[in-house]
Amino acid sequence: MTVRRYAILGSVLAFALQLPVAFAQGQAVCGSLNNGYGPFDYRTQKDRLEVVERFHFTPEVETLSKGKSSSAIGADIAYTLRAFPNHHRALMAMLKLAAREKTSTPKGSDYTMSCWFDRAERFRADDAMVKVIHGIYLIQTGKSGEALGKLEAARALDGGSANVHYNLGLAYFNLGQYEKALTSAHAAYGAGFPLPGLRDKLKRAGRWREGSPTPDAGAAVGQGREVAPEVDATEGSADAR
Repeated sequence: MTVRRYAILGSVLAFALQLPVAFAQGQAVCGSLNNGYGPFDYRTQKDRLEVVERFHFTPEVETLSKGKSSSAIGADIAYTLRAFPNHHRALMAMLKLAAREKTSTPKGSDYTMSCWFDRAERFRADDAMVKVIHGIYLIQTGKSGEALGKLEAARALDGGSANVHYNLGLAYFNLGQYEKALTSAHAAYGAGFPLPGLRDKLKRAGRWREGSPTPDAGAAVGQGREVAPEVDATEGSADAR
């Protein structure tokens, strides 16, 4: 075995040894994933969703328009995320509630937004959409550099996702990396992404050019995948403490 192979093996082993430490640290700060109901995987155990969405994650809660206090809305979303830590729509709803209240810990929430993402990623590290939504949150709170890491990790998991390319493009744009933002935009729109925000940003900056989508864009939209709602980084930034 060559020295190079030993070096690669050593790096892989070091990373593997770090995983239990990171998991333990996340559990100490953001709580155990053990729950009376669940936890269940939002992607593969949708047969368990009905009871949660009927009584807690209702359409009124998801749109933050429930006729109760914000704390009641936050508590219902929190219940949903304890049962389904990687519930994509509930993570987006909690993100929007945090933005509306301009805080990292919405009323009625057990944890900070960072903890909800920690819990989701500890639960299912292979869920690319969780990393996309985390990236959206980091963009919204002015941390585009950190968002880039999350979105590039999402791309590694699901390189055919229009959601990934679109939000990665937003992060590149916010960092002033306009050519990469343009490439990501063409990949997203070539895959059918419906929201015009990234294209509009590039046009206003004088950086938009028509072109063909990149070959690896895939066909993410139109095959049953969810589209992460666009959250403009200038809208109601949440406190990132």
